[in-house]
Amino acid sequence: MRFAAQQRGGRLRLYPRLCALFCITVTVASACFSQQVAVTGRIELFRDGIAQRQDSSDAVVWLTPLGDSGEPQAVAGLSRQQLLQKNKNFLPHVLVVRVGVPVAFPNKDPFFHNVFSLFEGKRFDLGLYEAGSSRTVVFDREGISYILCNIHPDMSGVVLAVKTPYYGTSDRRGVIAIPNVPFGRYELRVWHERALPELLDTLTRAILISEVSHSFGVLRLREQRNTPKAHKNKYGQDYDNPIPAVPVYPHP
Repeated sequence: MRFAAQQRGGRLRLYPRLCALFCITVTVASACFSQQVAVTGRIELFRDGIAQRQDSSDAVVWLTPLGDSGEPQAVAGLSRQQLLQKNKNFLPHVLVVRVGVPVAFPNKDPFFHNVFSLFEGKRFDLGLYEAGSSRTVVFDREGISYILCNIHPDMSGVVLAVKTPYYGTSDRRGVIAIPNVPFGRYELRVWHERALPELLDTLTRAILISEVSHSFGVLRLREQRNTPKAHKNKYGQDYDNPIPAVPVYPHP
């Protein structure tokens, strides 16, 4: 009896210690998960050594975890995005999504559109569809997709699909903020439509995000002098030419 009582007494004394240890573990784990910051920085476009201050919007910076910084959360459950067609424009002009996220292309113009992308990134052709209707594409491939309309040659947009939730797009002043980035090491990459790919590659680098280090500073991008090149329609022909019976490009 005395031995059994001693055992019960030992368990009772051990119970508060286990509870305390559990609370400490939960507190530490919660603190680790709460170690997140907004990563900020600025894009500066320049030409011939002179800063272009009129509009520095639509530059994209994204952070991919390195080493033990952890894997990004799964794509499942993320809401779909949209690239609106209105007034013969794609809105927004640049859209960033996670790989695997569906993007809707609603037609809010009072006429037909034919959205396609056949050159880089995700290849697709949504065909003709009327005002008030919509089509959806899942961007299941990492990369840059240049979005065009087979009817209206002046329409263009960009969908940039990345494998990380940590990205941001610059405003007109070039300011970028990437929210809720956990502490750790990341690969920083940058993209802008009017910057040469070889220049953008030189800006790729590893950065450490911490409580005292959460800014990537100023990224200076040399802007191309020329405007985007004229493009062909989805059949590989000039827009003024009649549409051939058989597409030049293979249908995706």
